[in-house]
Amino acid sequence: MKGMARRGLVSLLVAAMAGIPVPALASGHGPLFAIATPTNGAGVWSLDLGFMGRTGEEEDGAMTRAMFTYGITEDLQLSVSIPFVFTSGPFLPARGPAMMPGSADVESLAAWRFHRQGTAVGARVESTAYGGVIVPGPQRPAGMAPGFYTAVASGVASRSHYVWGGIGYTRFAERSGDQRPDILYYSAVWGYRPPPLRKDYPHWDWRLFVEMTGERSGNLRQAGVEHAGTGGHQVLVGPTILGLYKNYGIQGGVQFPVYRDGGASVQRETVRYGMNVAYFF
Repeated sequence: MKGMARRGLVSLLVAAMAGIPVPALASGHGPLFAIATPTNGAGVWSLDLGFMGRTGEEEDGAMTRAMFTYGITEDLQLSVSIPFVFTSGPFLPARGPAMMPGSADVESLAAWRFHRQGTAVGARVESTAYGGVIVPGPQRPAGMAPGFYTAVASGVASRSHYVWGGIGYTRFAERSGDQRPDILYYSAVWGYRPPPLRKDYPHWDWRLFVEMTGERSGNLRQAGVEHAGTGGHQVLVGPTILGLYKNYGIQGGVQFPVYRDGGASVQRETVRYGMNVAYFF
């Protein structure tokens, strides 16, 4: 049943990408899992349809999210993402993709690129800050409360190489003694545009990334009692790919745990994967 749901969703995303008209060229886009600095251009809307999953030793988790983003200026954008959870498992708490939380929450997020400076070698150094509100969605379990997410990323981008580093933090409010774990999220990414794939329209333009993400979470609290063994720390690394064509973007990739220190109440994550289709208008 899980496999059928995943195959059906992938088919839906591909069909949606093929059927939308293309009046404008695509804006830039960042990596799949890591925090980065790109923002939409002034007056540019984008729709992202993302699918993400976590495979465990016993149970799996899979969900999809739709995210709408609007560029107020070249350096300031607002986005809203809405989830639908297919399955969930007892994994360590995780942010998931930097721009879309891996939970059954609705999120409103602002991004401000507060620093941008060109260099003499055709590259630019820039930094972007993020801040947003997380509200439990319609699939929320009982007792869930709102929270907030904040992050900052900085790095260098050129026509051939990209290097970004970032750090973020998620905190949830307490409700009737229940509180979800805080999550400290950090990432680093290196990207490369191989010369054979570095092309302009009418060809696809491809970027390859190696993404590292780390998540450190506290323990779950219920009825005022902290449950030991429900938090931990893990680091994942893996390859992703991004392709841009006119006003379309498509990306996908996987990550594998390289370090894990989790409690006894959470299962071991074996692989994390995701794909995203974006349309800019």
